Amino acid sequence: MKVEVVLTEADIAQEFAEAIEARDLPEKFFFWFPRSAAEWAALTGHAELYGGLWETWKELAANAGALAKHFPRRVPVISFGAGDGARDRMVMNALKNAGCECLYFPVDASQAMLELACAGADDEDIETVGIKADISSPVHLVYAADAAEPPRLFILSGNTMGSFDPLAEIRYVAQCMKPEDRLIIDGEIHHEQLSMGRRDNPASRQFLSTLLNGVGIRDNDGEVRFQLKRDDRHDGLHLIVRSFRAARDLSATVAGQEIPLQRGEHIGLNFQYTYTPEAFRWLLTEQGGLEMLEEHRSADGRFLTAVCRRG
Repeated sequence: MKVEVVLTEADIAQEFAEAIEARDLPEKFFFWFPRSAAEWAALTGHAELYGGLWETWKELAANAGALAKHFPRRVPVISFGAGDGARDRMVMNALKNAGCECLYFPVDASQAMLELACAGADDEDIETVGIKADISSPVHLVYAADAAEPPRLFILSGNTMGSFDPLAEIRYVAQCMKPEDRLIIDGEIHHEQLSMGRRDNPASRQFLSTLLNGVGIRDNDGEVRFQLKRDDRHDGLHLIVRSFRAARDLSATVAGQEIPLQRGEHIGLNFQYTYTPEAFRWLLTEQGGLEMLEEHRSADGRFLTAVCRRG
């Protein structure tokens, strides 16, 4: 298994400690612990939460023959925030069946997730090089994109863009693309009850508890809260904010460093965006400067997936 390291474990440990001290945990820390990675893999397997997304990617894979015609025989697949790589493998296997040879570059800040993605691709006899990097960094994105020459297939799946500032993230990704590249990207369509329910449920709370337990914060030390907000920068941008509120004085321990928390203090547990279909298209075309070549709406109406090129 080959992994190129841009973000070292020492770097992420230090950044994690600084994030706890700042009372704000960005997305990349949620999958740092192996147990968190395992809980996330289990969470994404819940059909009632992610079934529509999986069905959409199956549809994409079924139509991969048309995508394969755009590429020469070898297709570099660079997946930003690859996670365990399961959706990537669906597409790559379909491309292989269409006569292409895939070269796979999963990109993730989590060593545990990268190992899952690389091992899964190795089992499918796909040549793989993992890249341990922070996809919220434009510099890291460019490094990862330069792992192969165009034309390349970029993937951003699982509403990954929604875990960052989408207005900035789509610009960063688009800047990595050449006109001959293609991008497959999905987003979660906002529904006031269902979007919140996808996050505030026992399985999702267990995932968050695993992260907090990893730094010594136990379930009875406080509570996790959810709040629905709107981003006023553009109509149709919604975000769900998560936070932990300490019920008593306690401490978190990261890489041997003890960080005290007082009763009543909050730790931000990142946020996740959802969109109206119009806002998602606006992000891709107006904010990112991309052209949508295909659009796939999941049968349950929960996800919108697009195949794009740089405009």
